[in-house]
Amino acid sequence: MGGQAKSKKKNKAKRKDTKPTGGALMSPQERMKAKMQERAKKKTAEKYTIDQLIEKTEECIDNFDFDMARLYCQRALDIEATNLNLLDMMGNICTELGDIEKAKQVYLKAVELSPEEGHSKYMYLGQIHTGKEAVQYFSKGTEVMLSVMDKHTNEASAFGAAAFPSVCAVSKKDVSVAFCSIAEIFFTDLCMEEGAADRCKEAIDKALQYDEHNPEALQLMASYLFSIEKTEEGREYLKKSVSSWLPSLQKEEESLASTEHDMEEEEDQNKSNIPPYESRITTAKLLIEVEEYEMATEVLEDLLEEDDEVVEVWYLLGWLFYLQLGKQDLTNNGVNFRKSAWTYLSKAKKPLRADDVGRTHSHSAVATKKALCEAAL
Repeated sequence: MGGQAKSKKKNKAKRKDTKPTGGALMSPQERMKAKMQERAKKKTAEKYTIDQLIEKTEECIDNFDFDMARLYCQRALDIEATNLNLLDMMGNICTELGDIEKAKQVYLKAVELSPEEGHSKYMYLGQIHTGKEAVQYFSKGTEVMLSVMDKHTNEASAFGAAAFPSVCAVSKKDVSVAFCSIAEIFFTDLCMEEGAADRCKEAIDKALQYDEHNPEALQLMASYLFSIEKTEEGREYLKKSVSSWLPSLQKEEESLASTEHDMEEEEDQNKSNIPPYESRITTAKLLIEVEEYEMATEVLEDLLEEDDEVVEVWYLLGWLFYLQLGKQDLTNNGVNFRKSAWTYLSKAKKPLRADDVGRTHSHSAVATKKALCEAAL
């Protein structure tokens, strides 16, 4: 009997040893999938080089096929896990796909591997984080960019411009945008921190120092001046900001009548000067605040033409015309302004009834109802 018991014990031990690591947690389908993935990695290494995989990834990104881009990029990382270019691409792809946690992990790994080279990872991390952490990442990214610019300047001086014709990988506009990001945080997340106003002003000054024509920096300066009740000075900065990109929109529309071949390069340059959609909504709000109604109307109408499903734009246009009803010198246009206010506010009213007020003024629902009643009179 004792011998039989000993034999059973050995058999049990043997069965336990033959189980694969983690096998108890994996279903047969999962084990099969893991094996197939391992085979795919080996096959990829045999079939594609790193350069070919990068080319495939970039091709998918250009076609906005981020799911396939992620697949090719991951296969490349399976071969070279510490390739900084690949990590940067993967972080960007994950951000586009909305996988923020994965993007964060990828960028932090890139920081660990190369903390003093490559500014883009810090800029992305700054966008992912908030408050003081965001400021730290943006500041480090700015530091890296300035280091690259200094190195390029020193090399150009040492070898001469003719012998050193290469363009710096970092532009002054890049640095200006980074300082704008820092200023934005002191306007929002850290606005109640001690010394926030001074640090905000310092960042804006730096942004304008590196690119005095940056519309974002000019608009931030306008907002700062409005906040300290220097309205007229702020108005000038705001108008300067808008005039730096609004005429390019008009020119772009006129170019539609010209040949595409002649205008293609100029059109691309004009588009690069136009701020993002959300930033232009802020522009319109500021213009309305300082009663620059004509310019605000033009900005909002361009936004509406670009995307007519944004409730806030409809609301702002209606509100803008409603505000002008009280102007003494607009008596002759009263009927037109009343009609326009009614039209735009009616467009905004339906989504507001459905509680779609996330992107509108805090008083949108009440103000819209009041304005509609008065516009109907």
